Amino acid sequence: METSKSEVDLGLLLRITARDEAALAEFYDRHSRLVYSVIMRILRNSSDAEEVLQEAFVRVWSRSDTYDALLGSPAAWLLRIARNRAIDRLRARRAQLNVAVTPVGGAGAGATQSMEPVTRDTPETVLEGAMTAGAVRTALATLTPEQRELIEAAFFEGYTHAELATRFGVPLGTVKTRIRTGLAAMHDRLEQVI
Repeated sequence: METSKSEVDLGLLLRITARDEAALAEFYDRHSRLVYSVIMRILRNSSDAEEVLQEAFVRVWSRSDTYDALLGSPAAWLLRIARNRAIDRLRARRAQLNVAVTPVGGAGAGATQSMEPVTRDTPETVLEGAMTAGAVRTALATLTPEQRELIEAAFFEGYTHAELATRFGVPLGTVKTRIRTGLAAMHDRLEQVI
């Protein structure tokens, strides 16, 4: 099943490279909900998440020719783009907070967090996304607390390995090993489920 999904996505990327806007729309419909949820997990702000989601798909449109199948599926490539964009936004926000005189946010900041992007998701794609998210949560839950904490901080909060070593008071090599073994364990678990 995963192979056929990747094959469809590969076909869409080829059409996107040929500047087929309908292919981009279909690629968006297939993946926007999952990508948005990952971005929201990182940024925790719907307006920022919507902007980053748009930036990610603009990047797909403008850089589809740089996709390398050896580095993973088209969906994984898209998630990497979105995650990197979200982390860039998060780091920029942190830098602004470090130089800001007054706190950013306020009473109205939480009101927009319940908004979701408008998509043409079908019940099947929503269910599939929920099942995938559940499988990832289950795989994360099987990790040791140390592995899970480091992976979540690196992936969802954008910390580098060096920052994690400082934050958790462990050697850099230990951070790298825990993340690598945790991701390998998750990969093995997800291969069985997805």
